[in-house]
Amino acid sequence: MSIFDIEHCDVPEVHKDLLLKVQSRLPDEDALYDLAELFKVFGDSTRIRILFALFDQELCVCDLAAALNMTQSAISHQLRLLKQSRLVRSRRDGKQVFYALADDHVHSIIDQGMEHVLED
Repeated sequence: MSIFDIEHCDVPEVHKDLLLKVQSRLPDEDALYDLAELFKVFGDSTRIRILFALFDQELCVCDLAAALNMTQSAISHQLRLLKQSRLVRSRRDGKQVFYALADDHVHSIIDQGMEHVLED
């Protein structure tokens, strides 16, 4: 598909009322940048697998590594990124650290994304 295959207007006309409405609703550039960075984190299937594993219960790195058939080092690396993005939280219990989804928003984002992917 080339750029010429995309449907476009035959007459270049800007609808000023629509333009003003869109411009009034756009968040500032910093917020849009932060949102784009958040979605980049979701762009890795390993991180998505970790988030799915944490849907219903908190797990330690050892549990996640075993469940996802990965090394603890690889899981730890991805958890660091997920934690920096505030998508997971951790809780220390003695010598173990358990991870969970940071809040219900993360669950909702994954649910809605999966719903979108699976719809006909």
